[in-house]
Amino acid sequence: MKVLDLQCPHGHSFEGWFGSEDDFQSQLARQLVECPFCGDTAVVKKLSAPRLNLGGVAEPEARRDVAVVEPQMQAAWMKMVRHVLANTEDVGAKFAEEARRIHYGESAERSIRGQASREETESLLEEGIAVMPLPIPKALKEPLQ
Repeated sequence: MKVLDLQCPHGHSFEGWFGSEDDFQSQLARQLVECPFCGDTAVVKKLSAPRLNLGGVAEPEARRDVAVVEPQMQAAWMKMVRHVLANTEDVGAKFAEEARRIHYGESAERSIRGQASREETESLLEEGIAVMPLPIPKALKEPLQ
């Protein structure tokens, strides 16, 4: 088993487990490796080693165009997403329609989630209906094996 430190272009770092380097490269080429935080498939392998002797070496300057997300923040975000999934009803593609029905009292008030286009989201906000886009990683949408 090969454990790799991976990162997406948005600075999210995560771990991936693969049977071999060939397995990793094959899955990467087929865009099966994705960031568990944002779903981006433009994943790169971070430099890692069992031991690095950094004595006396200055730390490299951080890239300024990528926001580095601390592991604690990533864990907190994942916990929040799991909470949302556990405490909302998935109405799928009918999100905008159901949000309006709830807002106008035509349907029982409850917490819902689903998919809406940018235009639908903007229209809901213009009507005074409070909605918030929340990207949910595919890994959390399905049961883990």
